[in-house]
Amino acid sequence: MSNNNDEETTTEAERNLRESSTRPFFKIVLTGGPCGGKTTALARVSSYLRERGFEVFTAPEAFTILASNGFSLDYFATQGMDIVTQKTVLSWQESMEDGLESILKARGLPAVLLCDRGIQDGAAYMEQDQWERVLLQTRNWHQVDVREGRYNAVFHMVTAADGAEDFYTLENNDARTETPEQAREMDCKTQKAWLGHPHHYVLDNSTDFEGKLQRLVEFIARLVGLPTNLTRQTAKFLLAEKPNLDSFPPDLDYHVFDVEKVYLVSHQAGKFQEEYQFIRKRTHVSKDGNRGGSVHGLTTVKITKDGLKVETKRIISSREYSSSL
Repeated sequence: MSNNNDEETTTEAERNLRESSTRPFFKIVLTGGPCGGKTTALARVSSYLRERGFEVFTAPEAFTILASNGFSLDYFATQGMDIVTQKTVLSWQESMEDGLESILKARGLPAVLLCDRGIQDGAAYMEQDQWERVLLQTRNWHQVDVREGRYNAVFHMVTAADGAEDFYTLENNDARTETPEQAREMDCKTQKAWLGHPHHYVLDNSTDFEGKLQRLVEFIARLVGLPTNLTRQTAKFLLAEKPNLDSFPPDLDYHVFDVEKVYLVSHQAGKFQEEYQFIRKRTHVSKDGNRGGSVHGLTTVKITKDGLKVETKRIISSREYSSSL
């Protein structure tokens, strides 16, 4: 009797939250160097997704809010202020993202949360050991947790100072102070911060800006399962033998992972030629051989009768992963 009473008093939003794993939800980061086009890209992608039935929120960049409300670079003259600031930005960013995610899931509709930078962007502004301490002291996190365990994909908009120098400007962002040289340096550091995410896309300036935006829209369309004209495919290579990592150039950044992929029982669906799912566990292996944090995912693949292949990916918990085995 009590269970029935509980069900009667549960609101629609609470039921939607409880059942949120059954509905499409994507958390996507747009990051990049200064003057890379993030603001315009966020507006374009938001409109595109809303027109196609998604609920869309944008999580603002925490540091920009801080800088727009009295914080200045003079504060860093205080010893240790960089650590305090990064811990504050991390907590603030996490709270905003999680709150917006809860509201979107409570709606009970397919949804996308677009993040104007993500928590891992903080790694671009600190030494590696400092950033790892910030994560550990603030949330007891491993770097893998924030780099790969929170976001479905990361899209890096390369600064205009790299390949489109004529369009680099400081006028449209009061918080931006970088010279073109500094912008290129920060762009490289930001790319390095996200290196290791399985869906890290770098959008350069090899086309005009409209072409750059169109590439972004096409990538995101494929990510959320919408029809797309994108023909690019991810390439993986089977090596004849394990490479000698010691022979890699010292300036080459890389990550080593242990990947376990399990294909689940396939079920034929009426309107699809084929449909199947697989789960994946991806564990970071440090350069000294120690195994670090793990992230888990579920991929659903649907192939229509006219040959169109649609993939949707969802981050899952370790408990969901284990229960699927």
